[in-house]
Amino acid sequence: MMKFQKQVIIYLICFTFFGSTAFSAIKLPYLFSDNMVLQQQSNPLIWGWSTAGAQVSLVTSWNKKKIIVTADSKGKWKANVATPTAGGPFEIKISEANNSITIKNVLIGEVWLCSGQSNMEMPMKGFKDQPILGASDAIFNSDNDKIRLYTVPKAVQREAQDDSGKATWNEAEPESVTNFSATAYFFGRLLYAKLKVPIGLVCNSYGGTPVEGFMDEEALKPFPEITSFPSKTDTSQKINNKNASAVYNAMLYPFLGYTIKGCIWYQGESNYDRPKQYETLFPAFVKMLRTKSNNENLPFYYVQIAPYKNKPIESDPKLHSAYLRDAQRKALAVIPNSGMAVTLDIGDEIFIHPRDKETVGKRLAYMALAKTYGLKGFPYASPMYESVSFAGNVATVQFSNTANGLTSYGKPLSNFEIAGADKVFYPAKAVVSQGKLQVSAPEVANPVAVRYAFKDFVAGDLFNTEGFPASSFRTDDW
Repeated sequence: MMKFQKQVIIYLICFTFFGSTAFSAIKLPYLFSDNMVLQQQSNPLIWGWSTAGAQVSLVTSWNKKKIIVTADSKGKWKANVATPTAGGPFEIKISEANNSITIKNVLIGEVWLCSGQSNMEMPMKGFKDQPILGASDAIFNSDNDKIRLYTVPKAVQREAQDDSGKATWNEAEPESVTNFSATAYFFGRLLYAKLKVPIGLVCNSYGGTPVEGFMDEEALKPFPEITSFPSKTDTSQKINNKNASAVYNAMLYPFLGYTIKGCIWYQGESNYDRPKQYETLFPAFVKMLRTKSNNENLPFYYVQIAPYKNKPIESDPKLHSAYLRDAQRKALAVIPNSGMAVTLDIGDEIFIHPRDKETVGKRLAYMALAKTYGLKGFPYASPMYESVSFAGNVATVQFSNTANGLTSYGKPLSNFEIAGADKVFYPAKAVVSQGKLQVSAPEVANPVAVRYAFKDFVAGDLFNTEGFPASSFRTDDW
């Protein structure tokens, strides 16, 4: 009896060791899992790890096509699969020798990366003591198995990682939506309402992160003044999301390669003390993202940071967050296939996180639906400063995106300033006239510059007739 028991124990040990080794030979990034969404009518890349030199086969249920690839010397393999028009659910079977993994409930549709800092991260349930307007109704009515959500766990690393932290794709329903990015969910909900195809949303955000935290070292080489890279050798040195490339290494790099339709971005608050640098740093980030996504024309829609009473900048007390908003406005001219959602009308003086995330998500969705998906017949863009001319003591300001004119909804425009060559700004009277603005002040006989809503906190009061707020701007470079 004792001999038999020993044999059984030895058998179980061998089975556990060899069996688990055999059946764990295939490993996938957490991104490739049940409930995932793949971009329709494309050739998305699927990758993973196996035994070095192993033959790995992939079979997709939508076309029964078998693809065979060979794992490299480190065991990594990758394969492109051709996707049909939107639909599902489907399965993907991945096999190696006698081992296999089946990814179930896969949908084919539209995939968007939703990235940035805390205003993108902010979940539908809100932050502690900071709510989201309309969250309860949105959560209660969120059941939709055609909208899928994936949140990359927050992390930092010294070097680029093969995989991010453990996470799963979830169908939209109250429990998943309450913990998902409010901005991203409202964006995706409107996309689904109009497109009627599956929507995959990947939230890859980390609050308080400057844009250089999302960039790799190569992209940051033109910015030698940025030296906050984490040490790759001194592990006693603590790192955080303020370190250049730290969030990129842990969260963004493992995602890159996953085929997406486009990106929405809500970031900038952590760079407000370096607005001049942001004018080139931000476009460099977008260029990097597009290059690494193998799509130089990747649609990119971002949010202009909202008005908020920031702390004074010690290095330059004259600077404030309006300069960062202006850097974001200027980026539109240098980032092709982009759009900016203006939030000048929904800021909060004491909360850096605007409560009205539904409006933010809608404005991003309007741009995507119009510019990326080609839907027509509806407005989607805010008035943008275009030019200024001076005659006598009056400055005439022209805007784009004002085909039907401008409005203040019957209220006096109170956020304009005007200055002469002495660079002293005075409150100005602004009057709408034939889709333009006539700006003047009695103290300025010969104006040379105009500013609008150029303060940390301000409530925007200029709109186009479709209801989109004008961006803050300045005509000077002082």
